[in-house]
Amino acid sequence: MRFAFKTSPQNTTWADMLAVWRAADDIDVFESGWTFDHFYPIFSDPAGPCLEGWTTLTALAQATTRLRLGTLVTGIHYRHPAVLANMAAALDIISGGRLEVGIGAGWNEEESGAYGIELGSVRERFDRFEEACQVLIGLLSNDTMDFDGTYYQLKAARNEPKGPQRPHPPICIGGSGEKRTLRITAKYADHWNFVGGPPEEFARKRDVLASHCADIGRDPKEIKLSAHIRLDFDRGNRAVIEDAIALGAEGLDLAIIYLPTPHDPVVLEPLAEAIRESGLWRPAS
Repeated sequence: MRFAFKTSPQNTTWADMLAVWRAADDIDVFESGWTFDHFYPIFSDPAGPCLEGWTTLTALAQATTRLRLGTLVTGIHYRHPAVLANMAAALDIISGGRLEVGIGAGWNEEESGAYGIELGSVRERFDRFEEACQVLIGLLSNDTMDFDGTYYQLKAARNEPKGPQRPHPPICIGGSGEKRTLRITAKYADHWNFVGGPPEEFARKRDVLASHCADIGRDPKEIKLSAHIRLDFDRGNRAVIEDAIALGAEGLDLAIIYLPTPHDPVVLEPLAEAIRESGLWRPAS
């Protein structure tokens, strides 16, 4: 199993987030770091502080040298996918090929309504999301692209320069909807993120994803499986290990440890040592 961490840029300061990422860049247990893409804090006071995700991620790319990095996940309705493709290509270059593009259909009604960004019905969100996946991957991969969809239309569209990862940076899709999200994941993603929950729920969603892969003739092993595991100060590092063991038994590839606020790099080395001692992780040979 591999391990990563996540620092949501909400209810925190830039200095605290930066300190965590700089420290983690020197700890080999953590292969990647993740933020999220919201404009208001989620599951807390929406009036609290929240740094914009892609700007923050770009700065973190410059502050680190080793960690892979991405957002879990970008709501596709916030930015036209052609604009997002340009952003992703630029950040892939800036990071030296360390970017992973995390995307989802979008769900936050509060911030979408406050900003006048159309979210739409559930069906509309996923119809738009599937079109956006095609636009995003096409512009990250091809010299030019034409696209005539319901939501997006492109004519001989270009996105230059492209990043060093070819044919494009890995696409990570987050979500657990069985009819649309996991079907779209099977078609377009290199990485699926399970937002979190009990191992039996992860296993059921994993099997649904595998079934969608079978429907289109794709090997499900081509898709990396990750899940959020929360570090709770009351439960401690041992609980993280226990959750990772349980999910690992169901095929988890990457455990993404959600770090609580206030962000503090002091938690990282004890957490990494617990992971080393567990035997779940071994250094690359």
